[in-house]
Amino acid sequence: MSQSESLASDTLDRPTKPAMLRGAMCRCPACGEGKLYKSYLKVNDHCPSCNEALHHHRADDGPAYLTILLVSHMGAPLLLAIFVAYRPSAMTLLLSFGLGAIVLSLLLLPVIKGGMVGFQWARRMHGFDA
Repeated sequence: MSQSESLASDTLDRPTKPAMLRGAMCRCPACGEGKLYKSYLKVNDHCPSCNEALHHHRADDGPAYLTILLVSHMGAPLLLAIFVAYRPSAMTLLLSFGLGAIVLSLLLLPVIKGGMVGFQWARRMHGFDA
């Protein structure tokens, strides 16, 4: 079996899109049943449902970077549109968009991290290859 055939069978064995969606729903990327996190962003060492090892993940700063990128790209055009349309005070803009950015970041961070763990699991990265 050639290397390309081996890689093709690996990706069929673990489809990426379902694994990322399960992870984004904060569920185990393997079975979709067990909880991915034991606390806000702490990934379980093993899935409580299927006992899949999840401690191999290396999400590190990737989810935080993507969260900041998404929140800022959604917030900047909205900030400009609201400023042009309504001309609110600087303090109103600072408080409303500051609070909105914090809340949106806190909501998106576990979703993005789960998707990244699911991607790593599906692609057999960082020790998920066994």
